Amino acid sequence: MTSPANDPWLIVGLGNPGPEYAANRHNVGFMVADLLAERIGGRFKRAGKAQAQVVEGRIGPPGPFNRRVILAKPMSYMNLSGGPVNALKDFYKVPVANIVAIHDELDIDYGVLRLKLGGGDNGHNGLKSMTKAFGAEYHRVRFGIGRPPGRMQVADFVLKDFSSAERKELDYFVDRAADAVECLVIEGLERAQSTYNS
Repeated sequence: MTSPANDPWLIVGLGNPGPEYAANRHNVGFMVADLLAERIGGRFKRAGKAQAQVVEGRIGPPGPFNRRVILAKPMSYMNLSGGPVNALKDFYKVPVANIVAIHDELDIDYGVLRLKLGGGDNGHNGLKSMTKAFGAEYHRVRFGIGRPPGRMQVADFVLKDFSSAERKELDYFVDRAADAVECLVIEGLERAQSTYNS
């Protein structure tokens, strides 16, 4: 599934708005989006009528591999992400295949990345909402957070901050995830998978 090279990309970091959620495992998508915004020299601002914050810019070297991107952070809470993302998709005329969701993934060890196109939501409410809004054929950058310890409930685990041990490596892993997003947008899924699917 390819789209013309001049079609824009919509890169969505998934998370929950508000300072109380900022350092949660569930907000790693926001962390990666913030770093990408920093790299392109932009600052998030409210997106018109869409319940989201956006940064517009370009990724990649000058020439044929330069891509127009819209970075987005839905401000609707995780389980309602589909509405704001769908509004941005329509406003910016982004093909579904050019949408990238960056999200936390329980079934992958901490810090491990997996990139893919399409598939199920694996119980992730942000993905579930997006898939309901416009189908499943968008890209995912899955950031491993591992499983909860002992008998801790999944909801409690994802809404807790990264542990002090995890925080020691968090900046490195967020940086690597941002690299993976850039590679996906500039060079395509296969190249990004072969480089970053650790």
